[in-house]
Amino acid sequence: MIATVTLNPAVDQTVRTDQPLTPDEVIRVDDAQFDAGGKGINVSKYLTAMGTETVATGVLGGFLGQFVTERLASDGIDARFVDIDGTTRLNSTVLATDGEYKLNQRGPTVSAAEVGAIVERLSSLSPETVVVAGSLPPGLDTDAIDRLAEAGPWETVVDVDGPLLAELDAEYALCKPNAPELEAATGLSVTDVDSAIDAAQALRKQGFDRVVASLGADGAVLVSENGVVHEPAIDCEVVDTVGAGDALLSGVLAAIDAGADEATALHTGVVAASAAVSTPGTAIPELPEPNASGVEPV
Repeated sequence: MIATVTLNPAVDQTVRTDQPLTPDEVIRVDDAQFDAGGKGINVSKYLTAMGTETVATGVLGGFLGQFVTERLASDGIDARFVDIDGTTRLNSTVLATDGEYKLNQRGPTVSAAEVGAIVERLSSLSPETVVVAGSLPPGLDTDAIDRLAEAGPWETVVDVDGPLLAELDAEYALCKPNAPELEAATGLSVTDVDSAIDAAQALRKQGFDRVVASLGADGAVLVSENGVVHEPAIDCEVVDTVGAGDALLSGVLAAIDAGADEATALHTGVVAASAAVSTPGTAIPELPEPNASGVEPV
């Protein structure tokens, strides 16, 4: 079973407008989409869609935290969150004719004691793999992530910002940076697939068994002790990039959990990412269940 930890979850609001955003002008929209968000939560949503056993945990609080709890239940996501006094954040994405705009709140303060409660929750779940993903809320630093990685016999996967990757001290089974995060974590320039592979190999030496790097239009690479795999991007209509990296990671993990080799796992991840970018917001896209032979594009 794969448990995900979201230390700074959110309600993701997505709105569309058929005009550009203009300063001092009121833009009227007909509707808004609200999803339970945060990288770890997104990973659990995609894993569930692919038929992989998962439990989502982390911290939730306030009326927005209650919305996340209710939305995950309605989506069939097994959720075991720790309650906190603060209010879960709201992240807003505006899809306008002149571009995609994002406003993300910092989130409530989370204490070391509440991280301890998450450790207890994970220990009771006994997962084989723990995925720690997303930003850190006020009150926590990378020691909290290292603490989660070292608290039990599970393998730990991380998907966090590049500067945080560079500060982690524990041993990790896998990390999933994008190109800017690779640059920030290693200090190397990433401009193409070859330079991304060089940076991923450098990052492995910092304590990550596997590095899965998402490269946008260049697809993705997976670098491990077994070698290097590159998977080109799938040609599809890009509606919304929110959750694409989470879908990529989920596909890789679901395929590995099903017994696939690394090349098949990376292909599965790219298929999942293509479905995610074709879907507005962080709603669950339609995905086939992966197996040792992989999946086909949807």
